[in-house]
Amino acid sequence: MAAVPPSPAFPEPPQLGPPGDLPAVRVRGLRMAYGTHEVLSGVDFDVRQGEVVCLLGPNGAGKTTTIEVLEGFRLPSAGSVEVLGADPARGDDAWRARVGVVLQSWRDHPRWTPRRLLSYLGGYYEPYSTPERPRPWDVEDLLSTVGLTEEADRKIATLSGGRRRRLDVAVGLIGRPELLFLDEPTAGFDPQARRDFHDLVHRLSDLEGTSILLTTHDLGEAERLADRILILTDGRIVADGSAAALTRQVAGTSEVRWVRDGEQFVHATDDIVPFVRRLLDQHGDELTDLEVRRADLEDTYIAMVQRFESRPQRHLAEVAR
Repeated sequence: MAAVPPSPAFPEPPQLGPPGDLPAVRVRGLRMAYGTHEVLSGVDFDVRQGEVVCLLGPNGAGKTTTIEVLEGFRLPSAGSVEVLGADPARGDDAWRARVGVVLQSWRDHPRWTPRRLLSYLGGYYEPYSTPERPRPWDVEDLLSTVGLTEEADRKIATLSGGRRRRLDVAVGLIGRPELLFLDEPTAGFDPQARRDFHDLVHRLSDLEGTSILLTTHDLGEAERLADRILILTDGRIVADGSAAALTRQVAGTSEVRWVRDGEQFVHATDDIVPFVRRLLDQHGDELTDLEVRRADLEDTYIAMVQRFESRPQRHLAEVAR
C-alpha cells in the first residue's frame, strides 16, 4: 500500500529535543487484536521527558489497552514500544521502580492504614534510590501532598471513595516515578480534591521532571493538565497537539448569536471578524445580545470523533481532507 503523506490537520508526533534526549515513551505501529477484532490499528506517538500527555477517546477506542501495553501488562500483536528505554514486557525490577501506575481501581488492604500501607510499599523502592532521585517518597510529605494527613491512621475500609482514590494516587507516587501512568485519576473526586490533584500534576512535571501519560473523560481536565492531547478513536490516533492547536486546526468554526426585532439568530463561520463587521454595518442599531462563541476542546473532540467514526475504513489523512 502506498504511503499517504501526513495532513497538516493531524501533525506527526512532535520532534524531540536535543540529540540523545530520549523520549520517556516511544510507540510505533502498535497493533492489538483479540481474535478477529482489532482494537489498536497502528498507533504512533511519543511522550517527552517531563511532558504531560493526555489520551482522549470514547469508550472502546483502545485507551486502556494502550496504557496496559505500555505498563507491560499486555503483549501487543505488532509494533514496537519503548518505555524509559526498555521493552515494558521485559522490564526488570529496577525498571519497574522507575514507573508509577494509578489504575482505575485496585484491591487495597482494608485493615491497613494509609500510613502503614505507604511505609510498607516504600520499602520496595529503597534499593533503587539514587542521588538524583531518592526513593521512596517521604511518607509524611506524600500523605500531605495527596490530602490524607488527617486520615493517615484510619483503616482504609473506613475511608470514603474519594479518599481511597487519593490513596490510589499516593500508591502510584510512593516510588517517586520518572514516568507516571494515570487512568481516570480523578474519578470520584470532589471539585476541591480535583483542583488539588491538578496542582500536584503540575508540581510533578515542573519540579520533579516526571513524565505523565493520563486518560480522562473530563475534557476540562485534559485542557488544564496536558501539554499535548492525543485523540484516539477506532484504534487510531486521529489528532495530536495542544488543546489550543487542536481547536484552531480541527474545529475552527465559531458561532455568532444575536437578537434583532425580538428574534434570535445563530450563524456559524470561520471568518468571524468580517462577518461581525458586516452584521454591525447592516443592522448595528437593531442588534441586541450580540455574542461570539469560539470553538473549544469539547467541540474539537466531538468533531474529530464523529468525523472519523463516520468513515471508519479510511486513512486518517483522507478524513482530514
